[in-house]
Amino acid sequence: MLARVAEAAGVGGMVGGQVIDLEAAGQLAPERRRPAEASALDAAALDAMHARKTGALIRAAAVAGALLAGAPDAAVAAVDAYAGHLGLAFQIVDDILDVEGDASTLGKTAGKDAASGKPTYPGLHGLEASRRLATAEIGRARASLAAAGLGGRLDAIADWVLHRSH
Repeated sequence: MLARVAEAAGVGGMVGGQVIDLEAAGQLAPERRRPAEASALDAAALDAMHARKTGALIRAAAVAGALLAGAPDAAVAAVDAYAGHLGLAFQIVDDILDVEGDASTLGKTAGKDAASGKPTYPGLHGLEASRRLATAEIGRARASLAAAGLGGRLDAIADWVLHRSH
C-alpha cells in the first residue's frame, strides 16, 4: 500500500504529471524546456498528464481503502479502474469550473488556468464536449463497479464529482 501511494506521488504520478503540465504551459526554466511543438499536448497526452496527477492519487487512495478492507483481487482491480475514471472526470470538471465557475464558490480565481496557458479540456475540446467527456468517464467508473458487483458510497462519490460546483 505504501509503495502504491509513493508511486502515485512521485515521478510516475503527481510529480511527473506536474512537470508535464508546467512544460506544456511554458513554465519550466528555459534550460529544461523542449521545443514548443514537442511540449504541446493533444487529447491523449492531456488524459495521460491528468492520469498521473489527479488520477494517480485518487487511485492510490481508493485502492488503499479496498486493500485495508480486505477486498479480493477482482474488487481491488474494479476499484482501481473506477478511481482512474473518477480522477479523470474530476479533472475535466475542474477545468470546466475554471471556465464558468464562480470565484467565491471555487475558492480560486476562475479563468486562472487559461490565463496561465495551462492545457485544459475546454481549451482542447470546448465546454460541451468536455461535459460529455466527464459524463462518459463517470459512466466508465460506474461500469467498473457494476462489473464487480460493487456500489454503495463509491457511486455517490461519482455523482458528486460530476455535479460539484467547487
